[in-house]
Amino acid sequence: MRQIVTRVGKQLSGMLFMAICLSGALLPNIALSQSVLGASPFETYVSDNGEPAKLMKIVNSAFEQAELDVELRVMRDAFLGSAVLIGKVDGRFAYIQLGENTDEYVLSNIYLPINLYAVSKKFGVENVMRFAHLNDNRVAVENRFANTPEFRLLKNIKWSRNPSTFDAFKQLADDRAPYLVTTKLLAEEFNLLLENDNEEQLHFSGKPLMTTGFQIALRKNVPNAKATIEAFNKAISVMQKLGQFNEILKKPWLTKDVNNDNVADFIASSAVTRTNHTLEHAYALDNYATSSKSLYVVNGQSFNTLEDAQEALEAANAQENASQPQSSLDATIYKQLIRKW
Repeated sequence: MRQIVTRVGKQLSGMLFMAICLSGALLPNIALSQSVLGASPFETYVSDNGEPAKLMKIVNSAFEQAELDVELRVMRDAFLGSAVLIGKVDGRFAYIQLGENTDEYVLSNIYLPINLYAVSKKFGVENVMRFAHLNDNRVAVENRFANTPEFRLLKNIKWSRNPSTFDAFKQLADDRAPYLVTTKLLAEEFNLLLENDNEEQLHFSGKPLMTTGFQIALRKNVPNAKATIEAFNKAISVMQKLGQFNEILKKPWLTKDVNNDNVADFIASSAVTRTNHTLEHAYALDNYATSSKSLYVVNGQSFNTLEDAQEALEAANAQENASQPQSSLDATIYKQLIRKW
């Protein structure tokens, strides 16, 4: 079994420590032996070869900044389930809940949403609003989604199952499947490759067909499981408000309710957000909608107006002209697909 191990030390970020203290989120010390969490490879999310890995950056940072000793292991999916079952690992750090029984786990809050869209080379996919609109069509999908109770209920779609992200996108490139169901973030990464090669980009379904998210799933018999998950949740909340998610996801604006008023607020980081970035395509971290009451949060500091937030970005030396974002997908590997586009 091939696996890669990442150890998270107890090096607390000074900025996050202060933020936790000020927010009243500091937890009592948790007497905790090292926990081991596993996940299977998932392009741009979980890496076993040093490629970009959003989830590993997020989870590493959260546990480090919560001062918890955790080891992350990346292993083949065939071994992951049995490793959790026999206690070789204490849980999963990229768990996706799609109808499975979760009684044996303590689950974290969703730390990164998953919006599953149908995408296609054809503009007509924008008329797709729910799975039933794909009935009798061939649709590519990764096994990680297809082999779940939620997807097994969708019997009227001709699923073309694939073991990897590359194989799923290859179905589209080869015109073997006119549609692909994948995460919005992955489709956007592929669109960056298409844009850089002056190819027509993927079109999205009119709305997400399914919404779920990545969670930590810790076995209930792990000592201090609930306290560990609570500490993780609080660290994630502070990371999101400080703009660390903007940097990891390479998103200029995110939305989330940061002050518990049931209205989503706009979050920016001077590391990636420029004053010419609009709010139009802000990526949502929760289910709350923005409104005229939304705050604008820059590097953890809240402002009542967009104008004040933009002034703060300028004061933080944000440049007007941002560099062209690069895809987290390997351009060399995907080049053969782009050639068939």
